[in-house]
Amino acid sequence: MGELVRLESAEAAFFSREVLYRDLLNALPAAIYTTDAEGRLTFFNAASVEFAGRQPALGDPWCVTWKLFNLDGTPLPHDQCPMAQALRERRPIHGAQAIAERPDGTRLTFQPFPTPFFNAEGELLGAVNMLVDITERQTADERQRQLSKEVDHRANNLLAVVQALLRMTDAPTVPELKRALDGRIGALAHAHLLLAESRWTGADLQRLVSEEMAPYMGGASPRVWLSGPVLTLEPSVAQSISMIIHELATNAARHGALAGAGRVMIDWQHGAGETLQFRWTEIGGPPVTAPERLGMGSEMIRRTAQRLQAKAGFDWRPEGLVFELCAPVSLLAAQPPAPTLN
Repeated sequence: MGELVRLESAEAAFFSREVLYRDLLNALPAAIYTTDAEGRLTFFNAASVEFAGRQPALGDPWCVTWKLFNLDGTPLPHDQCPMAQALRERRPIHGAQAIAERPDGTRLTFQPFPTPFFNAEGELLGAVNMLVDITERQTADERQRQLSKEVDHRANNLLAVVQALLRMTDAPTVPELKRALDGRIGALAHAHLLLAESRWTGADLQRLVSEEMAPYMGGASPRVWLSGPVLTLEPSVAQSISMIIHELATNAARHGALAGAGRVMIDWQHGAGETLQFRWTEIGGPPVTAPERLGMGSEMIRRTAQRLQAKAGFDWRPEGLVFELCAPVSLLAAQPPAPTLN
């Protein structure tokens, strides 16, 4: 009688421990399941159901997931999955990655950790597996790789612009050369700050012009007027346009309308056809005569316009310089579609 009581007590304790272990596994946030030696499901916790996006059935083969794929997108049959491999080779499989597809079509990238277990005689009893969702980590890693590539691209582009700037900058004396380079690099810096504010999606043309012309726009009698719609320039284009505006402003301050009591009117528009039209008009400054040849600043503007596949026109009228830039509308950054009302 005593022997029977001890046996019943041991069975109750064993059952109690099994319930406790299952409750613990169900409380864990990681997907955990077990199979027998043939790969048939013997247990899965609640997190496995959430991970798989479906309710598996005890006795299902190999895995709780609906469909499996390799990282390259090719199908991964369940009988070739890491759990199947662990049972065939009687060893843990760690470091593998795969993609699980739910019945609703969503996919997760995960790492499995299948580990066989044995009895005291070394006989294979089954295996336990834990599935760790690494989708967010993979997405973050890919975003980091793309960001690194973008930073490299921007750095190379900026260096190319600076190299072109150095090639096109000349002056009769070293101090004049330093002043020219300082102003042009400053214009690039203004454009860079605007682009950084927009996370390099583009730069607003009005802000680009306003930054460069700020010294002449304040006070009771502003010397510069701006007119034009909101137009966002592609990042590389914004840097080039900033250089053109800087050269026009520098010339106006030294020889044109801003050197005396004149004014500058700047306007732009999305013109007829697929063009962007930018116009700089000086009035009220010293009398203007057309130069016999293009100066250093005008030559830089012309070359910069060529790089943009734009047409640059200089009209030296007696009352002041009129400059026009006609550029392809492809220089504008892509705008998100306007929301529609149902």
